[in-house]
Amino acid sequence: MSKHGGREQLSIPGPSVMPEAVLRAMHRASPNIYEGELINMMDGITAGLKRVARTKQGVAIYIGNGHGAWEAALSNVVGEGDHVLGLFNGRFGEGWAEMATGLGAVVEKLDFGKKAPVDASKLEAALKADTQGRIKAVLCTHTDTSTSIRNDIEMIRAAMTASGHDALLMVDCIASLGCDRFEMDAWGVDVAVAASQKGLMVPAGVSFVFISDKAAARRAEMKRVSRYWDWAPRANPEMFFQYFGGTAPTHHLYGLRTALGMLEEEGMEAVWARHEKLANAVWAACEAWGADGPLKMNVASPAQRSCAVTALHVGQPHGLNLRRWCEQNAGVTLGIGLGMSTDEDPKGEGFFRIGHMGHVNPQMIMATLGSMETAFEAHKVPRGAGALDAAVKVLASSGA
Repeated sequence: MSKHGGREQLSIPGPSVMPEAVLRAMHRASPNIYEGELINMMDGITAGLKRVARTKQGVAIYIGNGHGAWEAALSNVVGEGDHVLGLFNGRFGEGWAEMATGLGAVVEKLDFGKKAPVDASKLEAALKADTQGRIKAVLCTHTDTSTSIRNDIEMIRAAMTASGHDALLMVDCIASLGCDRFEMDAWGVDVAVAASQKGLMVPAGVSFVFISDKAAARRAEMKRVSRYWDWAPRANPEMFFQYFGGTAPTHHLYGLRTALGMLEEEGMEAVWARHEKLANAVWAACEAWGADGPLKMNVASPAQRSCAVTALHVGQPHGLNLRRWCEQNAGVTLGIGLGMSTDEDPKGEGFFRIGHMGHVNPQMIMATLGSMETAFEAHKVPRGAGALDAAVKVLASSGA
């Protein structure tokens, strides 16, 4: 087999496939950054971002990846010596907490492993035990991209409310926004962090922090916030440059305007339903393969899996062989097993991930699954039969 001819497909969990319309919107000369179209379209962009996050509260835009938004969010509400409670079930939850440590915060940890979501009862107990109110914020990933666990944010907020604690609920939505259902205001999220390169279908390099009124009040109490990370002028700019702390990410904005328009046209309920259908097709194929072979999904319960990414284990040397064959021979790039190393597999090469987020449809999913089936055959990996048929039945069904 040769991948030459035709288009290659990126099936990693971000950056995701960019729509042609987004690429066309970005393919233009640099605009005037002082007046004219660029300035005039900002109200529509911020309104569109809020509609995707289901919030009527504030949003700040940063030129930076999701890690930059992590630091921005923390810098506005967590001071040196403040305590935060990190909820871990994957590499990205751990990473956000590490950033808090780097800013001088004291991180308390609740680790739920790499196969299960947050246990809300343990969270409630930990907050009730904090009788002095030291914990200023709870950090949680909605979808941890490394494990594909989707945490129940509504349940987490209910546990926090039941505890009577006043901590902020801060949620990393980088992998989930525009893919999995997310309702910032309805679920009582105080700070949500997102980025451009996944469900929003724009190149990496721009990120977003959504800000509740409670979080804005906490920011007002801070003794010091760095000029660049301060979200106050970005969320309430008097001049255009204040949106970005300087020069605007001009071409990202044109692409983002187009992507938000596409999400608006499809409708968020339909966007979430599409992701759910495609995820179920991937899971059906993986269940069939795993019925008579080593392939296993990392998360056992479908209700606890993200609709944006599926983390899988097939063991050595199959994982590395599968990824390399798909990329080199079929033109399909699968995601590496990030943060999933074990004593028997220190490089995590027996793990891999399938991204099914953003600008993706049934023929793209079937191309990925068909390429995987071919790679299994090329390397004689044991597997159950009927995987592609199982995916087709899901896609052909009328339900989610």
